[in-house]
Amino acid sequence: MQLNQEILVGDNSLSAERVDNPYEIRTDNIISRPQPAVSDNSSILDSLLDDYKNHLAGKTALHAGYPYNLSFSYEKLSPFFEFAINNLGDPFVASNYKIDSRFFEQEALAFFAKLYQMQDWWGYITTCGTEGNLYGLLLGRETYPDGILYASNDSHYSIAKAARFFKIPHVVVNSQPNGEMDYVDFLSRLDSSRPAIVNLNAGTTLKGAVDDLELILEMLERKGIKNFYIHCDGALGGMLVPYLAPGKINFNWSIHSLAISGHKFIGCPFPCGIVLTHKKLVDKLATNIEYIGSKDTTLGGSRNGHAPLFLWYAIQQRKHLFQLEAETCASKAADLRERLERVGISCLLNSYSSTVVFPKPSNTVVEKWQLSTQGDLAHVVVMQNHSDELLERFVADYLESHYEHLSAQVLSATV
Repeated sequence: MQLNQEILVGDNSLSAERVDNPYEIRTDNIISRPQPAVSDNSSILDSLLDDYKNHLAGKTALHAGYPYNLSFSYEKLSPFFEFAINNLGDPFVASNYKIDSRFFEQEALAFFAKLYQMQDWWGYITTCGTEGNLYGLLLGRETYPDGILYASNDSHYSIAKAARFFKIPHVVVNSQPNGEMDYVDFLSRLDSSRPAIVNLNAGTTLKGAVDDLELILEMLERKGIKNFYIHCDGALGGMLVPYLAPGKINFNWSIHSLAISGHKFIGCPFPCGIVLTHKKLVDKLATNIEYIGSKDTTLGGSRNGHAPLFLWYAIQQRKHLFQLEAETCASKAADLRERLERVGISCLLNSYSSTVVFPKPSNTVVEKWQLSTQGDLAHVVVMQNHSDELLERFVADYLESHYEHLSAQVLSATV
């Protein structure tokens, strides 16, 4: 059903009429009128919500372009939406507000700390990967106020945002064709007279490339830089690399902070994530806040208390399956690349990744499959909810678009 919602000022009621464009919000005919009977209003709301649910189900069934695991079930947690759960303040310091989920937050964080072999750690559940990156680089700036931020040009846009927010001098390092940092360029750009704050990518945004931590440390050593801070952006790859390449990135190496998204590999109905770091680095920022009875150590004041509960629940339900899930996603990505290359489509699939990059298809295919694009490239990020049948449907749509484009080129050349 296609609906147009007409918002009524003054009476908080809604009316709906059929239109050609689904879910278009019209603002040119806002009116006031007496409030309808409760039963009438309830019927309209129910109809609108039912249609919206169907709309979301349709879009979920045809999604391939962003790294979200859309296969999850949290039905048992629905009763907790009756409570205003808020983890305001530090996750390890109880506040005066007792309707919290600090226990679950601590348990979820402990899973990630163990996964990355970290001792004397501290962290918190963030709103998203961007917040984790902002926090990690803020700590880098606080640790080395005169430091320079180095990040490849394939890094997530939140890295440049952090540089702007926190006034950190930012040097963009060239990337290799596969999206990985160009280490020779990195070496040439390092300023040996100042500390280095380095962003390490565990899966770049478009190409899923993993920067080589060992080579980065080697370049710092060759340049004689002993004062450095390394933040790892592991939005998606942070849950792939530990299982596909154990030991490649963890806190046994000289890294200082890590950000991972919770709604990506693990899967959650709302954006969330984690940030981990060394406790001694956070102590410099901690401020006792009498009003809340806790410490101010996070970027936000009030913090979503449902997210820790959801992440904890997912971890407890599936942590023994994460290895298999990571391997399955990587294997299906390899199959997708093979299917496309078999018919002449050039593709890129990095090691320890489930992101398949290929030439951008028609706008119709981009729109239908909600593909992420950049210039002439697009990608599919193979996740747990992608069945073989779904990927076959995508390949069929992509090839149809590709051959139609080639036919049009041939026709144009002969006219």
